Amino acid sequence: MAIAAQAPDILGERQSGQDVRTQNVMACQAVANIVKSSLGPVGLDKMLVDDIGDVTITNDGATILKMLEVEHPAAKVLVELAELQDREVGDGTTSVVIVAAEFLKRANDLVRNKIHPTSIISGFRLAMREACKYVEEKLAVKVEKLGKDSLVNCAKTSMSSKLIAGDSDFFANLVVEAVLAVKMTNARGEVRYPIKGINVLKAHGKSARDSYLLNGYALNTGRAAQGMPLRVSPAKIACLDFNLQKTKMQLGVQVLVTDPRELEKIRQREADMTKERIEKLLKAGANVYFVEAGAIAVRRVRKEDMRHVAKATGATM
Repeated sequence: MAIAAQAPDILGERQSGQDVRTQNVMACQAVANIVKSSLGPVGLDKMLVDDIGDVTITNDGATILKMLEVEHPAAKVLVELAELQDREVGDGTTSVVIVAAEFLKRANDLVRNKIHPTSIISGFRLAMREACKYVEEKLAVKVEKLGKDSLVNCAKTSMSSKLIAGDSDFFANLVVEAVLAVKMTNARGEVRYPIKGINVLKAHGKSARDSYLLNGYALNTGRAAQGMPLRVSPAKIACLDFNLQKTKMQLGVQVLVTDPRELEKIRQREADMTKERIEKLLKAGANVYFVEAGAIAVRRVRKEDMRHVAKATGATM
C-alpha cells in the first residue's frame, strides 16, 4: 500500500534566492563596519553601555561584538568567528571579521555572475592552501632563530592597539619571559609553548606597572587559618580532590541508637576519621593542613588550578 508523503507543517515563511543572499551579506557587512574603525594602532575605542548602565570602553573586536547582542543569523556567524579567534589565538579578532565580510561581498558578486557557490568555496580553499604554503616557505621564521629582541617587538606590535600601549615596553618583556618559561618539548621532539600554563592574577590597589612575573604557580586564595605559617620550605604539596571536613553519613543511612552515650561515640568517630586522614597526609611528608603541624592549607581551589599545580609538581590527584 502506497502512502503519500506529506510536507511537514512548519509555521512561518520560507525565502530563498538572490535577495535573501544579498540581505545576509549586507548584515555581515554592517557588523564589519562597526568594528572597522577600531582596527590598527590608530583605531578608535568604542564606548558601550549595557542595559543596566555599565560602561565598557574597548577596541577589541570580540568584546565589542559580544556586547552588541547581534540577533541576525548570518551576522551571528561573524560574532562566533571573532570569539573563536580570541579563544584560539588571542589577537586579530577585528581583522578576521573584516576579511570574512569582504570575502562574502566578493562571493556574492560572483554568484550574481552565475558562478555556483560550490565553485567559489573550492576557489577560496585553493587560495588558502597556496597562501599558507607561501607564508610557510617564504615568510615564516622559527622562533628559535629570532631571538628575544624580535619576540619583544612582536609583543609590542600586538599591544599597540590596546589600552596598555603606553606601557608596551614593560609588558612586552613580561609576556615574552612568561611564554619562554612554559616552553616544553613533547614526545615527538616538537617545541611547544602551552599558553594555558600561564596563570594571570588580577588585584586592585596598585599601578599596572607594579605587575610582575612569578616563577612558579600562584593561586588566588589565602591560607585556611591565620595561625598557619606564611612560608614553608622545602614544600611537599598534596593535591586533594575530596573534602577534609568532618565526615557525615550519607543520605538514606539510618542508625538506631538505644543508649545516648553511644550517640556521642558516633560523633567522636566522625571527627576521628577526618583526623586520621590528615595524620596520614602528614606522615606522607606533605606540608598540608593542621596549624599545629606547621603546614599551609588552601581550600576551595579551582579544578583548573589543581590540574596546573599537579602538572608543575608531577603530582596526581
